[in-house]
Amino acid sequence: MATKRLTKDVVEELEPRATDYVVWCGKLPGFGCRVRPTGAKSFIAQYRVGGRNTPVRKVTIGSYGKLTVDAARKAASEVLAKAELGSDVAAERAKKRAEMTVAQLCDEYLEQGCALKKASTLASDRGRIVRHIKPLLGRKQIGDITRADIERFMRDVANGKTAVDLKTIKHGRVIVKGGKGTATRTVRLLGGIFTYAVDNGYLATNPRLGVKVYADGKGERFLSGTELQKLGETLREAETVGLPWKINEDKKAKHRPVKEENRREVISPYAIAAIRLMLLTGCRAGEMLNLRWNEVDFDNGLLNLPDSKTGAKKVLLGAPALEILATLPRIGDFVIAGAKPDKPRADIKRPWERVIAHAELHDVRLHDLRHSYASVGAAAGIGLGLVGKLLGHASPTTTARYSHFADDPLRRASDSIASTISAAISAQPVPPDPTPLPARQA
Repeated sequence: MATKRLTKDVVEELEPRATDYVVWCGKLPGFGCRVRPTGAKSFIAQYRVGGRNTPVRKVTIGSYGKLTVDAARKAASEVLAKAELGSDVAAERAKKRAEMTVAQLCDEYLEQGCALKKASTLASDRGRIVRHIKPLLGRKQIGDITRADIERFMRDVANGKTAVDLKTIKHGRVIVKGGKGTATRTVRLLGGIFTYAVDNGYLATNPRLGVKVYADGKGERFLSGTELQKLGETLREAETVGLPWKINEDKKAKHRPVKEENRREVISPYAIAAIRLMLLTGCRAGEMLNLRWNEVDFDNGLLNLPDSKTGAKKVLLGAPALEILATLPRIGDFVIAGAKPDKPRADIKRPWERVIAHAELHDVRLHDLRHSYASVGAAAGIGLGLVGKLLGHASPTTTARYSHFADDPLRRASDSIASTISAAISAQPVPPDPTPLPARQA
């Protein structure tokens, strides 16, 4: 039975669990704080209208952070007082919200339902809402959306019904292609938006439930040993003699260099280093491009990333990765220097496309370097638990407790993976760590 009064300190101390739970106020019956597994906290009011034999109703007051505990308590008191007088606030809200359009729900979701999402994810969500959801479903009332509507929406996006090629003054050109992958990811987002509606009492059920989506087709590609060698040879050629031009024979040859050696392009050593480091550490492209020199701990062999897809994390560095970082010239704050020393390089798409084209690895994406890192670890008999830790796949709670990154099994696992990859892509193979690896884990 609740005995404590809900205060700011009490709410702050509430930790997420595997499932939702509610802590009730001991001084105002019916007023509580709901905690999600994600860590999100919201205030609710629970009541009955008409006595003990009537159903229990719940109303979401608002999110902690946007509302103070005192403001939420005042709002909950008003809801509970209305219930005593026979007014069902939850029913009134449900009726009103069922009349809201999908566009209005999307706007509310972006404003109130995305507190824990990263800026990059939020930007992608906004793009899918503006380019796909609103044009096809925006005017419909949320209470009228059915599973069939969601399935039709998915087919329309996959078939290019929302595809556009726009010229804008601000962005130059906006191309929206659609396709099965876009359709799948947008339907998943739509399901999340309707889950928000259900959680807030706007709908009884989620119309996305039961809709089978197209396969994403992601996460399957990784480089074999032979492909790693081809990639390594191409990277060495790109940074030394340069990669040969792709000559368009239909174009005029008036301004082409006469000598063959002048028909080559040397790729930036920073772009080459980024590719190698992604392969040797399993880091994402954004993590590597935004890496600052003050986040590199040479003494302990670590990258101290203040932000990533899963929050702050530490990345172990094997000897090959440390050697690349030690020999890379420092220009400005960022490890992978761009045109402006005080700003991170935007991307490495063009040099990557040149490299994979010359290596004849046309279907390999930058993110597949991360998959390849994991596959090398798995193939070496390293437990999936260790590989997951090295990649930062653990939950935020577990990641926050990584004070033991000098742990021998993790260190050996990191060195083993990096040495295997380095041996494949280097001209002179680096011998593997002779220290025995831990037993294979389930």
